[in-house]
Amino acid sequence: MNRILVALALLSAVAGCGYRLESGTARFTDPSVRMDVSPFANRSTTPDAGAVIAAAFREELRRSGFRGTFGKTGANYLIEGTVREVRSDILSQAPDRFALENQLTLVVDIRVVEVVRGEVLWKESGLSETASYYSGTDAQYIEANRRAAFEQVVRRMAVRLSQTLRVLL
Repeated sequence: MNRILVALALLSAVAGCGYRLESGTARFTDPSVRMDVSPFANRSTTPDAGAVIAAAFREELRRSGFRGTFGKTGANYLIEGTVREVRSDILSQAPDRFALENQLTLVVDIRVVEVVRGEVLWKESGLSETASYYSGTDAQYIEANRRAAFEQVVRRMAVRLSQTLRVLL
């Protein structure tokens, strides 16, 4: 019982000094917050990978409750990303050595900076997502499946980045 009273007294003293506990989502849903989410740098062989991931990330931020705006001018947060790799590996193949199933892997680096203080809030290298896709002898079939797998890993990565950013802010 004494511990509870001490904790309550401490919390009321802290509140009286002007401190307050704030939810991580308060800044995330603040309409005055501005983020600079430029297309990610692309070091992969997939031509539009950086732009596609940045667009999916912005869309997922909106879906998950971000109410601010996007833009470089006056940004509170700078989000920089790099698509390090988009690769396909064979998961299974037929006796005649043709690939039957492939796995697409997306590897991304990200850095989030609070512009005013110049503080790095989050920096991580080598975030990866994977998806499998079927292949065969028809090049159009293979490429359509590969593109669908690419879109799937991009969506997963956007959700993952958005969820982490929501916790940070």
